[in-house]
Amino acid sequence: MKPETILEGAQSWRRLLFLHWPVPPPALRGVVPPELPLDVRDGTAWVSIIAFDIRSARPPLVPPGLGFDFLETNVRTYVRLAGGEPAIWFFSLEASSALAVAAARLAYGLPYRHARMARGSEDGAEAYRTVRRQGPGAPGLEVRYRVGSPRGPAEPGSLDEFLIERYALHVVRRGAVRTVRVRHRPYPLRDVEVDSVSEDLLAAGGVERPDVAPLAHFSDGVDVDVLRVLGDQPRGGRRYGIPFLSGRTGRAPA
Repeated sequence: MKPETILEGAQSWRRLLFLHWPVPPPALRGVVPPELPLDVRDGTAWVSIIAFDIRSARPPLVPPGLGFDFLETNVRTYVRLAGGEPAIWFFSLEASSALAVAAARLAYGLPYRHARMARGSEDGAEAYRTVRRQGPGAPGLEVRYRVGSPRGPAEPGSLDEFLIERYALHVVRRGAVRTVRVRHRPYPLRDVEVDSVSEDLLAAGGVERPDVAPLAHFSDGVDVDVLRVLGDQPRGGRRYGIPFLSGRTGRAPA
């Protein structure tokens, strides 16, 4: 039985590029909190980078036109509590909005970082770039990719579904696991071809990924409700009207 939730905010996620790499589970066990069992598939763990746009981020009852927009890139892996639903854990989250970074860090203790970020097009390919605002040698991501034809949502039980259709995230603070959930329709996917990718965000999170091309997904996007689990109190016992600003989600919990 899933816990009760209340609406915490709403936002739209647009033009999402998902990049995934397989890693041995022991490579993650030292960097993921011990309170969170890894969720593996056929004995393999996965790490992912998701680069996308957030549009109209806003508290409940505020119209979309009064929300704010920014770019976000998050770095994550996959976890599942005993008897629980598939979930994610973030190594880091980059955002172009200083307000989004401050709100999410204060309210949820998430590892957000302010970054210089840009999206554009070059020679018919989309280009996305982010560099953390922390001086010379800061980690970042540069990727070029080409979006193709629609292919519908991920097939139930597939690796695609395992990697992208996640509707809960966990944060560990002082040994306690806290959960945020999201609600949206399954991602409408498109074919995507990655021309090039250069990143050191995973290394900054303590993960050594294999030097292979990533498995990639692309979605035009979904509209998202952000849900707070009742009884799961934000830091300091306070609630904030600014919504949780995450990069991964899934179908509405029943």
